[in-house]
Amino acid sequence: MKTSIIDPDRYRPNVGLALFSKAGHVFIGRRINGRGAFQWQMPQGGVDKGESPRDGALRELEEEIGVPEKLVDVLEETEDWLYYDFPPDLKKRLPGPYIGQRQKWFAFRFKGSDSDVRLDRHTPEFDAWRWAPLEETPGLVVPFKRLVYSEVAERFKTWAEPVHGGKIAQG
Repeated sequence: MKTSIIDPDRYRPNVGLALFSKAGHVFIGRRINGRGAFQWQMPQGGVDKGESPRDGALRELEEEIGVPEKLVDVLEETEDWLYYDFPPDLKKRLPGPYIGQRQKWFAFRFKGSDSDVRLDRHTPEFDAWRWAPLEETPGLVVPFKRLVYSEVAERFKTWAEPVHGGKIAQG
C-alpha cells in the first residue's frame, strides 16, 4: 500500500515476485519453519547494496525457486514502493534498525515447466509450492502483509489471465 512514510530508510529495501503461469495463476511457496496458519507467500527478498530492484528480483527468483531469467518474461514493475511494518514480536527477533519493509513488486510470466522450479537452490526458504489464483493470495499470507498483497492483486490482475500461444485467451 502506498503510504506517507516519515523515514523510508527505516524500511528494508525489498522486492516481491508475482510469477504467473500460462494458466494465469501465481507461484506461492510454504515457508520453512513457519508457525501457525498463513505460511504461504510469493517469493520476496532484499535488494543488495548497489543492485537495482529489477536485478534483485531476477536474482531472488533464481535463488529462492531456481528459475533463471531465461525462463521468464518481465511483465510489469510497480511504480512506487509498497510498505508494511513488522509486528512487534517479529521486530524483537530481527537484527538491524528496520521497522518493516518497502517493496517493489514485479510481475513475471513463467515460460518453463513445473519441473524447472527448484526449491533446493541456495538456502531453501520454502518446503512446498503450488499455483494459486492471484486474488486468493491476500488470504494465504501472514496478516501483516495482507494490505500489500491486496494492492499487488489489484495492480497485477491484468496478468492473471490464461495465455495460449503467447496471446491472452479470449472469453
